[in-house]
Amino acid sequence: MNQYVTGSVIKKYREKKKMTQQELADILFVSSKTISKWETGNGFPDVSLLEDLAKALGISMMELFNGNVIENKNKQREHINNKRL
Repeated sequence: MNQYVTGSVIKKYREKKKMTQQELADILFVSSKTISKWETGNGFPDVSLLEDLAKALGISMMELFNGNVIENKNKQREHINNKRL
């Protein structure tokens, strides 16, 4: 778990959801300054916040930790099959 990777992941997905630092902070009951620290690698989210943070960003905890997008191939197949019907 690298705080710089996680910080960039937080920023990337926060911006992808068009969310401000303050909006994410409000969801997690922390300050916007705290979000800024995470995103710049000057701090790391408390373990008790990780699940809620991942949910707020719409990613898995593994994606949050390592920065790699994890695709669910079964969901893609299900979507393709539903389109064919």
